[in-house]
Amino acid sequence: MRRNQKEIVVSELETVFSDSGVVVVAQYAGLTVAEMADLRLKMGKEGGKVRVAKNRLAKIALKGKHNENLEKFLTGQTVLLFSEDPVAAAKVAKEYSDENEKLKIIGGSMGSEILDAAGVETVSKMPSRDELISSIVAAIISPASNVASAISGPGTVVANIIDGIDEKKAA
Repeated sequence: MRRNQKEIVVSELETVFSDSGVVVVAQYAGLTVAEMADLRLKMGKEGGKVRVAKNRLAKIALKGKHNENLEKFLTGQTVLLFSEDPVAAAKVAKEYSDENEKLKIIGGSMGSEILDAAGVETVSKMPSRDELISSIVAAIISPASNVASAISGPGTVVANIIDGIDEKKAA
């Protein structure tokens, strides 16, 4: 790889480390091309990406970043899984490593917080941004539907009583 190509890779990795909500570092020794393609597809569906880069270039890109201590995980054959959503990459990485033992999560970062493998697993259990939005919307709508049913409830009861009286008179 030429020097200018390395500079481009370092620049791209700097963006990954500074802009991602979560970065997961995993070892992927033994993963086939098809399995790696499957992992990329699953990450893409959740809005994340997968990046294989030389550890030396990744360490250069980490210099001066808020998650600089992530470099301790960059040994051996490593792959970076990252997403803007603070939990999407961790969820996909955990699910995929459960399916395929060739992918071993060794650590990661969430903002400036450095996570070990157990920390990444904990993050993977958190609700995603979309799940949080759904629960907030449900919480907002719930009181309104309760008010609507409380208002219409007595009217429905009165109408049923009147119908019952009409039926008795008709019989």
